[in-house]
Amino acid sequence: MRVVRVTVDLTVPDLDEAAGFYTGFLGLEDEDLGLDWVARFVAPGSGDHVQLMTTDASAPENPQVTLKVDDVDAFHAEAVRRGYEIVHPLTDEPWGIRRFLVRAPDGTVVNIARHRE
Repeated sequence: MRVVRVTVDLTVPDLDEAAGFYTGFLGLEDEDLGLDWVARFVAPGSGDHVQLMTTDASAPENPQVTLKVDDVDAFHAEAVRRGYEIVHPLTDEPWGIRRFLVRAPDGTVVNIARHRE
């Protein structure tokens, strides 16, 4: 069980307006995710990125961070075992990931995800 990538998730009111700042001013590249509620902006050459969203398409709250993991089911089982609040159940989402949202003890909502194969 390990984390393979960390993505900061920022909630914004308007993706198009935000895109101008992240691409035009900061020079990040827009990675097309094919979704109208979330966008990813990548630093050329490094792969470092930030993800912006208006409202999560299926969860009741927006996450503040997404952790891509090697075994989402194992992480879910461990979160339940530890008694952490599951904000969004373990779900196979139509956009190709299996994920759940969990609230960290500090209140941060964390999206734990893995791309389906």
